[in-house]
Amino acid sequence: MKEILERLINGELNIDEAENLINANNILEFDEIAKIDIKRNQRAGFPEAVFAPSKDYEDLLLIVKNYADSSDDDLIITKLSNERYERLLDDLSDTSFIFDYNRRAKILVIRKEIRKRTPIAKIGILTAGTSDINIAEEARVIVEEGGCEAITSYDIGVAGIHRLFPQIAHMVKEGVKAFIVCAGMEGALPSVVAGLVDVPVIGVPTSVGYGVGEGGRVALDAMLQSCAPGIAVVNIDNGFGAGVFALTIVKSD
Repeated sequence: MKEILERLINGELNIDEAENLINANNILEFDEIAKIDIKRNQRAGFPEAVFAPSKDYEDLLLIVKNYADSSDDDLIITKLSNERYERLLDDLSDTSFIFDYNRRAKILVIRKEIRKRTPIAKIGILTAGTSDINIAEEARVIVEEGGCEAITSYDIGVAGIHRLFPQIAHMVKEGVKAFIVCAGMEGALPSVVAGLVDVPVIGVPTSVGYGVGEGGRVALDAMLQSCAPGIAVVNIDNGFGAGVFALTIVKSD
């Protein structure tokens, strides 16, 4: 950017040409494999994230190497299998990168340094059952990466609804600014929570279920049809999106 501005001052570029070059430099292209947005954190408030499952391993490795060398921001890789994580760890063993991998959520954060930050807000994360925890943990990683404190309580769904109320009361007392609620099966828990609290609730349908509920579509439809106001719903198993949305709510407060 400094070089472009110097060329502008020296009259080698006009202002439109300089703007085009600056915009182009915000996107890194790696061997025609991937275009990475290195300025996303400054523009959108959250760093670039890479969805791993559909990518060839060699392409994924290339993205990690080039991005980490080109940006000071953390790099997030979602839905990364344990096997692929171990391969990345071996192939990048000669680097100084810091790897923070959550095996349950299958999400990896690659850092150049550890940053200590005072949490800007608290966000509550709930699950209906233990089978939903992997998606909730994905959301937790994102919430904490965004500078918030996550308060979690798992396995408190409507099948044993008496477990829910003390946890909700605790989180309200702690002053959470939003709730992320993960549920499969019939997806009822976000509606219950939204009827009890006065802050936004983000419903995350999970692919936990069988028969008509298999794949999470019933949970998704139930959350979209909820009669309780104040619910936003993300895609099935999208803990990442729920975490980013919760951060957006907090940062706009």
